[in-house]
Parts: sequence; structure tokens; C-alpha cells
Amino acid sequence: MLPIFIILFGLVMPAISTNNYFDLNKYDTPDLGFLYRPEITYKWGHFTPFHSTSSEFNPSPSLPGCTVTFVQSLMRHGARYPKTGSPYRDIIQRIQSSVDKYSAKYEFIRNYEYNLPTEDLNDLGRHQLINAGIHFYRRYQNLAKDNEPFIRSDGAERVAESAEKWADGFHQTSLTDKTRIQPHQFPVSIFKFPVGKQYNNTLNNLACTKYDKSKAQKIAKELPKRILTETAKQLNQNLPGANLSVYEILQLMELCGMETTANIVKTGILSPICNIFDNKDWEAFQRFHHEVKWYTHFYGNPLGPSLGIGWVNELIARLLRRPVQDSTSTNTTITANPKTFPLDKKLYADFTHATDFLAIQAALGLLGSAHTPVPANRIVSDQRIAEFSASEVSPFAARMYVEKMTCSGHTEELVRILVNNRVVWLPNCGVDGQGRCKLGAFVESLSFARSGGFWNKCF
Repeated sequence: MLPIFIILFGLVMPAISTNNYFDLNKYDTPDLGFLYRPEITYKWGHFTPFHSTSSEFNPSPSLPGCTVTFVQSLMRHGARYPKTGSPYRDIIQRIQSSVDKYSAKYEFIRNYEYNLPTEDLNDLGRHQLINAGIHFYRRYQNLAKDNEPFIRSDGAERVAESAEKWADGFHQTSLTDKTRIQPHQFPVSIFKFPVGKQYNNTLNNLACTKYDKSKAQKIAKELPKRILTETAKQLNQNLPGANLSVYEILQLMELCGMETTANIVKTGILSPICNIFDNKDWEAFQRFHHEVKWYTHFYGNPLGPSLGIGWVNELIARLLRRPVQDSTSTNTTITANPKTFPLDKKLYADFTHATDFLAIQAALGLLGSAHTPVPANRIVSDQRIAEFSASEVSPFAARMYVEKMTCSGHTEELVRILVNNRVVWLPNCGVDGQGRCKLGAFVESLSFARSGGFWNKCF
């Protein structure tokens, strides 16, 4: 019998302390996200904190003559500590044991100590998700004041806590809403997927066994040599004896972002590691993350979009209020039970990982590419990934909203999708001047997901 987990939690008011010099509420806001040192922090790829991106279409939820009737939110977990086994400490210790003389810019490394925890949300990550819940309630106040969101999360601790903090932000905001029609249920009930490869899980899809064996993964492993060689050369010249590889340079640049997001609430500044790199290095680092995510989790991996098929078919079921039709990664025990997969809600909030967040967007056909295999004998052209930015598409605490609305002058409901406050272009469904498609045309355009995509090649 499949175990089904429901977690309950009480209100946890944000008790995130800041130093006297850094106002976290000023530099990480509900609507605009992270605003501190964007010339550096927005170039960290998927280690970038959430920030609002510009939109070609009007992203307002209050379009003239329209009423939003349904919202499906999908979020990546907030900023976290490094994963278990990260090599940061070993690299620092090797530099310290190999280098005798440091110039002024690098002198801090002599006595630098690495002491970050692992895996879980950090204080910035918690703040991000509280902010996201606040933003969601404010944005969809007309629905939120009288409708409980149905919340799901992957079972990983950082994802489950992200869902909890989001619900806290949502609830706190509801308490200040004098137009609220009825009190929200609290503690809030959150459905948490069971953990393990033996369970189908659309918020952490581990079922595609050939996913990590794609030839695109091999291309991705060669990217540091092509993109970061000059950065490695310069750093090694300034740290004689270190002989750092391009892969170690990559890890040091990651450490800049990981340590900054872990400690900025306490320190109010960037990690000192950040200061050993210049703007040219950060441009290269950003380019690396754009390409590596494109190859490993997006259209560059022939099986990348297939990881998101199950979730897209769940979305279709919710939009149409009909049972899920899927033969890929959905969990039929869960989707057949109205308690764990209701179809009568107006607000849904799901919480996931970067891999699945990207795969779901690819399965939706977003960001201008086709679901076709990528040749393994060449690097993708710049034009092919021109619309893809890991920093803008899948940062820590990334947000995606699928809105359904009724509008005067339209007999059919309309759908649009926003990613980090940007209304994204919907392919193959006759998008209008506001970035919307008719519901029927939108569902029809999702033929890749409805047909199972390349799921049969996963095994």
C-alpha cells in the first residue's frame, strides 16, 4: 500500500534577524525579489536568488474586463545550503596547503574557514518563501480571500519547508485582509510526496532511468573547459602553486553564491570568495550555467522535457476538472483520490526542485524550442538557447503561475503562464496580444505531454 503523507504545521512568524547594516526586507521583497548587488548576484545561474524579470506582455492580474478564476503555482525551493559531499572545503584546504604567498586581494584565503551546513533551507531561503506566499495572496486577493490553496511538496526537507514558509506568508497576509470572507483553515494541510525512487512523483521525477545517461550530459561535462579556461589561467597566476583545474574554479565560483545566500542575513555582504573574480569571470560563469542547464535538464537533453510530462498532465486535469490521463510519471494512487488530488479547487501550489521546474517548462513547450533530439557531436548554437537564462528561469525560489481567466467579449476561458513575473509566449495555440490562449487551444497545444513524449525511451 502506498504511504501517503499529510503534514500539519502551525503559524511560524518570520523570526529572521538582520544586522544593523543590512535590511533584508529592503533587499528581498515579496514582489521584486532579491535586489542586492545584481551586477554579480544575477549571474549565478540556478544559484541566483529569485528576482522579477521584465515582461513583453502586461503581467498584471487585473487586465481590463477579465477575472482570474484559477491559479496553479509551481515553485522551486528557496536558497539552500550546499549539498552533502560538496568539495568546497577540500579545495580551500588544498589552496592553503599549496600556496605560500598571497597578494592583498587573496590574503583572506590564508585563514579562511569553510563552515556551512548542508542541504536544508538557509535564512534567505525561508525569507524568500514567506515573501512568495505574501505576493501570491496579494496578487490573487480576489480568489485568496475566499479559497484555500491546495498545497503539495516533494518530500525532501528543503522543499517541504519551502511549502510551509509559503503557507505562512499566505496566512499572515490573509490575517490583514479586512475583506476576507471567511477565516482560513490553520494549521494548513500540505500533501507531501513519499520519498524514494520506488514512488512516482511529479515533483521529483526519478523514474526515467536513462535520463542521466544522455549524450547531452557528456557535452555538459566539457563546458567548463570551453568557458572557464581563461578564468582558471588568471586565478592560477595569482595563486602560484595552487594549480586549480577549471572544475575547481567552477566550484569556487559556486561557493561565492552559496556562502553569500547562507550568510547575508548575518553579514550583509557578499562572500569574500566573490571578490577574487571580476565581471568577465561572472559573465563566463553565467554562460556556463545557461548552457549546462539547457543540456542537462532542458531541450538539450532529449529526455529532459519528458520528466515534466506527468505534471503537465496533472495541470490539464486541474484546468479541465477531469481525471488525470497519463501513462508516464503520475502516481495513480494519489491522482485517483480526491483527498490527495482534488479537482474542485481554484488555487493550487506545488513545490519542487530546479531539475523538475525546468523539465516542466520544457514539457509545456516554453521558451522557444522544439521537442527534438540534439545532435551529440556539436555544441548548441548561441541562437538556439538565446531565450534561455538559468538565472531568470530557475533561480532559488523561482515562481511559475498558470492563470485561467474569463474576459468580456470572449466566450471561452483564456490561459496564460508567468515565470518570475514574466508573461511567457505560449507556442502553437494562437496567442493574443496579452500573451493568452483559449483554454481548448492551449490544451490541444500540449500534444507532447498528452501523447507521452519520449517517455518510452527512458527505459
